[in-house]
Amino acid sequence: MTQFSRRKILAAMTMGLGWQLRPDYWLPMPAALGQPARLRRPVPANLMKRTTRQAIDRALAYLASRQNEDGSLGVGAYRRNVAVSGLTGMAFLANGSTPGRGRYGQHVSRCVQFILSHAQESGFINAGAMNTHGPMYGHGFATLLLAEVYGMSPDLQIRKVLSKAVKLIISIQNEDGGWRYQPQRRDADISVTICQVMALRAARNAGLYVPNEVIDRCTDYVKRSQNADGGFMYMIAGGESAFPRSAAGVVALYSAGIYDSDEVQKGLAYLRKNVPKIDAFGTATHYFYGHYYAMQAMWHAGGDSWQQWYPRIHDELLANQQQNGSWTDMVCAEYATAMACLILQMPNNYLPIFQR
Repeated sequence: MTQFSRRKILAAMTMGLGWQLRPDYWLPMPAALGQPARLRRPVPANLMKRTTRQAIDRALAYLASRQNEDGSLGVGAYRRNVAVSGLTGMAFLANGSTPGRGRYGQHVSRCVQFILSHAQESGFINAGAMNTHGPMYGHGFATLLLAEVYGMSPDLQIRKVLSKAVKLIISIQNEDGGWRYQPQRRDADISVTICQVMALRAARNAGLYVPNEVIDRCTDYVKRSQNADGGFMYMIAGGESAFPRSAAGVVALYSAGIYDSDEVQKGLAYLRKNVPKIDAFGTATHYFYGHYYAMQAMWHAGGDSWQQWYPRIHDELLANQQQNGSWTDMVCAEYATAMACLILQMPNNYLPIFQR
């Protein structure tokens, strides 16, 4: 079987798991989608060039070379980090590999096993110190990977861990409707919240139960986080808009099934006016994090928004790729490279969480 044929089959298989086709999603289909999925015009993947695929191949090879024996990735303060490992597993999935199958099938399996091995009885997934600022980032990205993998190849061990991870997210949603750094019901911010709502959406795709009221409360929180300029504040106590959290806010609304609201349109307009440039390490504007969500926002928006956005970021990324196939960031190169791969591979449309 040719690589092209295998990818077509995989794409068809994952499309069958696509969240927009599920009639029992947390919002009614007409309100969430506007029109039946079969009538929605697909976005062509012809924006991916030969040089794009070469850059992706180099980047994935780099990530594979950086994976530890236990399946983890990350260095320094992010050594053996579940978020970095989860994002890397997603990058391999977005290329067409699945657990045990495809060029990076074994690497996907090792990412999954690493995450499973660090799931606590409470449902919390964490391999680092609790005094770091972002344990729930890790939990969200790790849960997202497990949900995507479980949706492709159901496994009872994965379902058991995934179910507990989802229940934890639901149980610690704070009174405002969001989530924060620690697995506790305290304050909330838009950045951690989007990680959790995407994990919940992916889990719902895969057949796990997520109460409607959890998403309703989250949606209300996200809407209240929007400023008059269309961007989003970090916390509802107030604050200026910024590109990364604004991209996250728009995707949070999309993830809740809200596609054509004033909040979405204002958010997209803000993103178009405030595109950050890459710097030496991607740090000044949380470049990779911001564009990971902005690319999803424009992908869902479709049309000219997508056709104009992808080439611009694509060219910038390719121009800044290192000789070894990586990208650099103050978090770590594995994180930046996994994010860049997910951005560049969006047109593949292989992952249910990214499908329209």
